[in-house]
Amino acid sequence: MLDNILNTSKIRPALLLFDVNETLLDMSAMQKAINETFHNELAFKLWFSHLIQYALVENVTDTYHNFSEVGQAAMHMISEITGQHVSEAKQKELVEMVKSTQPHPDVIPGLEKLREAGFRMATLTNSPAKSSVPHLDAVGLKSFFEETFSVDSVEKFKPHSNPYQYVAEQMEVKIEDVMMVAAHGWDMAGALRTGARAAFISRPGQTLYPLAPEPELTVPTLTELAEKLIKME
Repeated sequence: MLDNILNTSKIRPALLLFDVNETLLDMSAMQKAINETFHNELAFKLWFSHLIQYALVENVTDTYHNFSEVGQAAMHMISEITGQHVSEAKQKELVEMVKSTQPHPDVIPGLEKLREAGFRMATLTNSPAKSSVPHLDAVGLKSFFEETFSVDSVEKFKPHSNPYQYVAEQMEVKIEDVMMVAAHGWDMAGALRTGARAAFISRPGQTLYPLAPEPELTVPTLTELAEKLIKME
């Protein structure tokens, strides 16, 4: 078994599948705005934790509201939790800041290296397709990718196995030949437990889930990931 893992780690993945928010797009401006609005330096983390928690509630109860709707509900919840009575209009404005995020500085150089090296690339996001795809286009990233997938297609949020499997089927590759690239421990856990390979981008404030399998690669930037992948056979 160990020999198989070691052998796989030397072979280029057939498809690089990228998470979008925080992995490719920098959410620090949004984080600052939420923290300032709620007068709490942990407000953004509280909101994002509730967003993921209640996305998973949707998964396990076989219900589906899109990520923006869940995000708005989570924003309302932290307003109640913190006792900061932020208006509905301001809450909506804060959630919609995700549509104005910009790529991390390492993203375009890293994607350029990978494209030049001939890697197939796609994205998979929990965000709705109607907003995420135009945004990727607006910030100059969409052209790097063969396809841009949203969990809307299967109505199950990552880290449920269905979104990863759906992408593999649509791209006509085996799940074990897909490498998920993400900056979230829960995304790594979901991909690995579905049978995919994984590479963790260790953005500031992000860490791996200790009870999940280890990703094949852990690097601080996409440019460093590109350099490691290009060296594979």
